[in-house]
This record gives sequence, C-alpha cells and structure tokens, in this order.
Amino acid sequence: MGRIAIIGGGVVGLSTGIALLDAGQAVVLVDDDADGQAASWGNAGHIAVEQVAPLASLSLLRSVPGRLFAWGGALDFPLSAIGAWLPFGLRLMAAARPAQFRHGSDVLRGLLEQAMPAWTDLATRIGAPDMVRQEGHYVVWHGADAAAAGRKGWEAADTGIARVHDVSQAELAGLSQLGAQPIAGAIRFSGSGQIADLVLLRQALRTAFLAQGGEIVGRRATMRRSGRRIEVPGVEADRILVCAGVHSRALMEAVEHKVPMIAERGYHIRADAADWPAEMPPIVYEERSMIVTRYRNSVQAASFVELGRIDAQADPRKWERLEGHVAELGLPMRGPFTRWMGCRPTLPDYLPAIGRSQKADNLFYAFGHQHLGLTLAPITARLMTGLVTGAEPAVSVAPFDLTRYAGNG
Repeated sequence: MGRIAIIGGGVVGLSTGIALLDAGQAVVLVDDDADGQAASWGNAGHIAVEQVAPLASLSLLRSVPGRLFAWGGALDFPLSAIGAWLPFGLRLMAAARPAQFRHGSDVLRGLLEQAMPAWTDLATRIGAPDMVRQEGHYVVWHGADAAAAGRKGWEAADTGIARVHDVSQAELAGLSQLGAQPIAGAIRFSGSGQIADLVLLRQALRTAFLAQGGEIVGRRATMRRSGRRIEVPGVEADRILVCAGVHSRALMEAVEHKVPMIAERGYHIRADAADWPAEMPPIVYEERSMIVTRYRNSVQAASFVELGRIDAQADPRKWERLEGHVAELGLPMRGPFTRWMGCRPTLPDYLPAIGRSQKADNLFYAFGHQHLGLTLAPITARLMTGLVTGAEPAVSVAPFDLTRYAGNG
C-alpha cells in the first residue's frame, strides 16, 4: 500500500491526516506554513453549527449596500480586485436563487449536525479534550431597534441543532460590564462552541499526526499530470489529497480543474487577555459585524469580508476600524495589538468542494469551506477517509463535487 500525500497543513489537512493514519494509511503532509499564519489559525475560533444558511442568498444580496465598508460595514470590494470579485459575484447571484439556496441549506445542515460530535471525538483523540468548549455564544446589540430586529431575525432563522435563548439578568449584567455602552438586547446560542486556543490546537494536531507515524514536508507543493495520474514532484505518493485552502485553486487549475474560488479576506486584532473574563463565550457585536473571542492567553476581535486576491497587500484601515470599535465600545482590550489578515477559501455557492477527481484517478480534494473551515474540519476528515479508503461516507459528498462547475466533467 502506497502513501497518501496531503497538500496543506491547515485544520482540514491535519484533521484528515490523523483520520487516515487511524484508518491504517501511510500519510505525508506537504505544507509551507511554518509559522502558522494560515486562515485556520487566525479565525474567530467559533464552532458555528448555527450557520446553516449559505451566504449565497437573496437576503444577503439585498443587504449589500448597507454592509459596505465605505458606509461603516464589513463588506468590501476593492477596485483593484474587480477582475476577481466581479465574475465571482455573478456566480454568487446565480447560486442565490431560492431553489439553490434551499439545496445549499439542506446539504450544509447534514454536515453541521455532525460537526460538534466530530470535534469532541477529535479533541479526545489528540489528548486535548478541553480544547473544545461547548458553552455556545452570545449575540448583542446596543440599539433598541437593532436588538428587536436582530432577535426576530435569529428566532425565525434556520439554525440547525443550535438554539436561541433569552439571556438571564446575570448574563446581561456581565455582558454590560464588559463595555462602556449600555446593551439594549442580547441572546445566547446553545449547541455552538469554540476552540479554546488556536495556537495550541495547531500544536496538538501536529504532535498527534507525527506521533502516529505521519511525516511533514515543510515546503510548497506543486502538482503535475501524467495521463490520468497526478504527481507531486519530490514527494513519493500514490494518492494525492488537496486540502490547501485558498491555494487549492492554483493547484487544481494546474491539472485542468475549474475552481471559481475567491480569496475572501478577514482581519483580526489580538491583545493580552488579562482583563477579559476567562470563561466568557464568544460575543458577536452584530451591529459592527465583529466577533470577540477569548483564547487561553489572548482576546481577539475579528471582522470583515474583503473579496480580493491572495497576494494583495493588507488594508490597514480594517485593523484601524477594529481598534476603533474596541475603543468606542469601551471593551477591556488594551494594546499593543497584534494584527493579522488571512484568506478564507470561498466558492460562489458557499459550499465546500469535497470529492474525488473525475479527471485523474488518484486525486482527491477537500477545500473551499469559506467561514466554516474550522467548524467542518473533523467531519470533512471522516468523509475524506471514507472516500480515499473506499468506505461509504456517512454523508453523501455528491453535492460538494467539483463537477457542479462546468468543465470538471
């Protein structure tokens, strides 16, 4: 039995590598992210099982003007990247049609229902059961009208296995004490959760992968095609699995697969967590499209959907806006701040690409998880293990196959 080469050492790649090793496979992981700067390790840490509805929706399209960065919102279309976001946007509009939106919700729900159990199993498997916190999360509003509309919206939304609850007076007091502005309303979700610390998660996953006999090759991978087989030059393997996040597009298109994926860039700032309550679940400040997460030793504020290019320079105005939100709300986050920007791998229908190539006999892929990469990593690992080993996946991966895009048949 030959080796499997996984390209990409983010949370999806590492989770899948561990699952394949547990299934008796030999695995080598090729990854050049030596410092852990990929999107997997800079996101909000939120296990977002409530996000059943794909962002490719008519309601999102109608809300675009009010969400624009120029008007104080979190959505940005840099003019310099029009060649990337214009064709992506046209495909997104097609995917937002009601029938496709309902289909997307149905197939995402099937994955999200299994996301939390898969995470608790993986955390136990790597010897870090306390890495997954299942205390839900809060959504808060400072304006009365926004609170009424926001609560109504969430109560009517399809949130899958997650549930919306009123907060207690004690919870409301605790949330209010975090800032200088009075809170007009808040809700708490149950069923969702967070990763206790992304830096420690990466360390635990890599340690478990190596301890099981996996190999990590620290360099950027390329692929070349020879007939109906794919090779990774310099790496001996008989099966190839692409889990390279936003870099998957270039890899797959080099071997004749169409991948209309965009770099959906997000930003965060981090500060020392000394003044933030240790047990506070993530808090979404919905009017500012910002989520604040307490990790072991830091507290992080994250936001923005910037549709751009992988290699474009970061926009410092986004960090400044985050720092301004923190200051205006009077949150106990004190500089100096660590600034980060990363790229979510997003396809126009906001569904991941999970499957086996129809053009190469030994090529598999799992990428394009948009805002749900962290949430769906362990369940994706289970599905990929079934595909690669020939077992029947617990959930059909047919809706996630790249053949849904023209030119991949």
